[in-house]
Amino acid sequence: MARCDVCGNDYARTFTVTLGDQTGTFDSFECAIHLMAPACEHCGCRIIGHGVETDEGIYCCEHCAREAGGQHHRRPRESNGIVAPPSKT
Repeated sequence: MARCDVCGNDYARTFTVTLGDQTGTFDSFECAIHLMAPACEHCGCRIIGHGVETDEGIYCCEHCAREAGGQHHRRPRESNGIVAPPSKT
């Protein structure tokens, strides 16, 4: 069993997450987010989605980017070959 880097829980189903040169061992996504997700430059909440990037930093939403005075710019989308399943309507 491995120990979670955040809460210290010794758990049989831990997993590792690698982001750049940082790797952590976790027992839940909650702990992984707490340690590895970037924080909004304006409000400090953890960004678990795409966020909004500006020249000044990364924000959780457009509102925080505007409040901080950032000029939002969209990154070009690159195809990753993943096709979403059709919606059930």
